[in-house]
Amino acid sequence: MAKLSIRDLNLKGKTVFIRVDFNVPLAAGGTEITSDKRIRASLPTIQYALDQGAAVILASHLGRPKGRRNPEMSLAPVAACLSGVLKLPVTMAPDCIGAEVEALKPAPGEVLLLENLRFHAEEEANEPAFSKQLAALCDVYVNDAFGTAHRAHASTVGIIQFVSQAAAGLLMDKELEYLTKVTAQPEHPAIGIIGGAKVSDKIEVIQNLLKVTDKLLIGGAMAYTFLKSQGLPVGKSLVEEDKLELAKELLSSAGGKLILPVDHVVSPEFKADAGNATVDLIPDGQMALDIGPKTIAIYVAEITAARSIIWNGPMGVFEMPPFDKGTMAVANAVATATDNGAISVVGGGDSEKAVKTAGISDRVSHVSTGGGASLEFLSGISLPGVAALTNK
Repeated sequence: MAKLSIRDLNLKGKTVFIRVDFNVPLAAGGTEITSDKRIRASLPTIQYALDQGAAVILASHLGRPKGRRNPEMSLAPVAACLSGVLKLPVTMAPDCIGAEVEALKPAPGEVLLLENLRFHAEEEANEPAFSKQLAALCDVYVNDAFGTAHRAHASTVGIIQFVSQAAAGLLMDKELEYLTKVTAQPEHPAIGIIGGAKVSDKIEVIQNLLKVTDKLLIGGAMAYTFLKSQGLPVGKSLVEEDKLELAKELLSSAGGKLILPVDHVVSPEFKADAGNATVDLIPDGQMALDIGPKTIAIYVAEITAARSIIWNGPMGVFEMPPFDKGTMAVANAVATATDNGAISVVGGGDSEKAVKTAGISDRVSHVSTGGGASLEFLSGISLPGVAALTNK
């Protein structure tokens, strides 16, 4: 069901509580931000609220302080960074609840950043009294933190029962729009590309995508669990021995949709300089670290002919050339298909790093900002932080 968007709210003169994802990487000591990407991702929503005449309160977690105040996980560096990119003073609150915070309530056009929500154990426990204190700060609520939407915390779910309206921010809107496009009623041919180390991490994704895609291309170490389940030699390649029966069942139920590598780039060791060879069958003493040229050709042909593409997980150890060729070829094929009119959605984590490494981030339809959240969405699991928002 469609959820209320920030565009549907009357924000003039209102105080809006925006749950953002400012869980940014910090250098040792917690004073310097090493990437402001997550801050910039929520700028459109923050600016929209300001332009509509709202007073803005921002809330986020950072790191895992486990319910205790930790100066190295303070959001103070984020306030300084945000002030610079917004070109507007950002007031840093000493906490996220309490009389001192309430006294700092911003006026329309002003921005207040609350201190790390997870300094309070009640945040992750979704404690009602804590949720109510957060809600008391605002008139309306907006969730723009897709990366935390799979968590039922006080700031993502609990607060909503104490506010009049709860809407999706512009970033959250975009995530839901594109992920829904490629999973609900994708344009065909629809292709899924699934990589990564373990079948066990992606069982639900594979099962769900088999329902909506025409082909599911498998790469990464998980491919060798599938190949071994068919009785094929895998040498020293990473295999989940306890998932062989499951892999066999998935292949059996896939009806030919699940496509596995037919050749491999192998090496005796997990090292860039250990030497490598391309083989159809993996010999003893060798481990597969990338898909081979025949597989690349098959996968590229499927991808470039697609109209809808979902990609989650690399094809090999792309961080270590020469085992990056499969992932880079897939990335460029996804970009080419998108150039030709396909809708492409790339899941977070390693897939995001891969498209960045390939230099094609701006040539795909959408790169998700939420690793765990996008994985659960692709698995067909309802996200608590989305389900709780007000229906249109």
